[in-house]
Amino acid sequence: MRTDKGQAFPVYIAVVAGLLFLAFAYFAVGQAAFTRNSAQTAADAAALAAAQDARDQLRDGWLGVILAPDQWARFVEGEAYVDASACEKAADFASRNEAGFTGPGCEPLDDGFRVTVRTTGGEPKPARASAVAVIEPRCRFVAQAPTPDPSTSTPSPSASPSGEPEEEPGPILGLTCNGEPWEVDPEDPRLPSAADLFTVRLSN
Repeated sequence: MRTDKGQAFPVYIAVVAGLLFLAFAYFAVGQAAFTRNSAQTAADAAALAAAQDARDQLRDGWLGVILAPDQWARFVEGEAYVDASACEKAADFASRNEAGFTGPGCEPLDDGFRVTVRTTGGEPKPARASAVAVIEPRCRFVAQAPTPDPSTSTPSPSASPSGEPEEEPGPILGLTCNGEPWEVDPEDPRLPSAADLFTVRLSN
């Protein structure tokens, strides 16, 4: 009996050692997967933050020229924003997710941004990830002259300082967002929300 017990003890030690090795291996694999996921989350958040900042810039800039339709094109097509401002927002969101820019960092694209980050959370082996977020215009503008309504009487034009009559500005027509026409009233100019004007999404 003592001999059997003596022989079983090394087997027991080997089994325990094997289990500890497997536990360590699973822990290491799990930690690596967690770090990779954290890096990808940070990259996704940073890229979306850059694109959303650019989208907000586009709407604010558009409102600034809302009564000058000839200047709308750059805003309608999603081109008039400051890359540096959007990338600053991306850096902030990367930092919130314990990551920082690495490699090319924040790269402006024709239709959005590519962001590359590296985790900074103190992992034994930091992970790197990239993400692309695009800005897709949801509106189109083709200038149209307002159609007079024959059922309404024409208001008397007001006189200008020079004595010449002034025409009342009519609504700005031709803006369509997500298939719906949008009429801009010069007396009370408004635009759809930023989310209605542009779609921001991650791209594979």
